[in-house]
Amino acid sequence: MNLNAYLFFDGNCEAAFTFYAECLGGDVQALLRYSESPEGPPPAEADRDRIMHGCIRIGEQVLMGTDCSNGEPYAGIQGCSLTLSVDSAEQAERLFAALGQGGQVQMPLEKTFWAERFGVVVDRFGVSWMINYAPMG
Repeated sequence: MNLNAYLFFDGNCEAAFTFYAECLGGDVQALLRYSESPEGPPPAEADRDRIMHGCIRIGEQVLMGTDCSNGEPYAGIQGCSLTLSVDSAEQAERLFAALGQGGQVQMPLEKTFWAERFGVVVDRFGVSWMINYAPMG
């Protein structure tokens, strides 16, 4: 069994997944537009180029997402945070800086009582990321 996150964006899923592929070394495997759906009814004109389903592989994990239909109420991504458990302090620092470009630091990346490095950043797309480096032993 796998547990995967599915994120909802307001028209910028493609930009977000492209950004995540660059930052995290992921592979965008699908960006299917509403206009590409073989099933009806056809999408509203404003939704044609929005992403109906996106998928990016990051290491052994898969992150999925979509753009909400234009005109649907959108309150942003709330109530969750994606966590990256990394292999080194250097990797933590690199990813924290990359994901934070144009975003907002919620908790600076620093040593805590449970980790050598831990920090929280909300990226430019409104996704919260926890970066954690806690070597065992």
